Amino acid sequence: MGLLTFSLNVTLDGCVDHQEGIADDETHAYFTRLMDEGGAMLWGRVTYELMESYWAAVARGDEEAPPALREWALKLEAKPKYVVSSTRDDFPWTNSHHITGDLRESIQKLKDATPAGVLLGSGKLATELDRLDLIDEYKLLVHPRIAGHGPTLYQSGLPATRRLELLSAEPLHNGAVAMHYRRTV
Repeated sequence: MGLLTFSLNVTLDGCVDHQEGIADDETHAYFTRLMDEGGAMLWGRVTYELMESYWAAVARGDEEAPPALREWALKLEAKPKYVVSSTRDDFPWTNSHHITGDLRESIQKLKDATPAGVLLGSGKLATELDRLDLIDEYKLLVHPRIAGHGPTLYQSGLPATRRLELLSAEPLHNGAVAMHYRRTV
């Protein structure tokens, strides 16, 4: 069984707005490594549409992009992408699959079928999956910024505090810190 790992950019005050993080070669190399280590990506519909609207075009060569971004786009194109959505059922981007049925059962089946693990990259979906006790690890890239606005991590709350064990903390040259935690029960 593979692990479900939640990974996202977050500011010091918990903001997960994708425009608030540091977007440089070092950040992209970090997320490329995470994607390479995992067997599949998992997103909610909103994140899928955000990713599809830009990265598919970069992979096709329709958008200009520096080499690090093009590498990311090509790897993302090839990676299996799973999408949870109750409002859309057509996901034409290469290697995209719709998660249907009972959320707990469907995600557990995905974990069981993906020994290299599943990388979750959607904040709202993470809240729902954490409520179902399905997230095993957290790899958050904490940026040295205070956004002062939302959306924020776990904005809609959880039923109980999650206890985590720190596995590693790796500072990047750009000031961000890659934090790796595992649930302790």
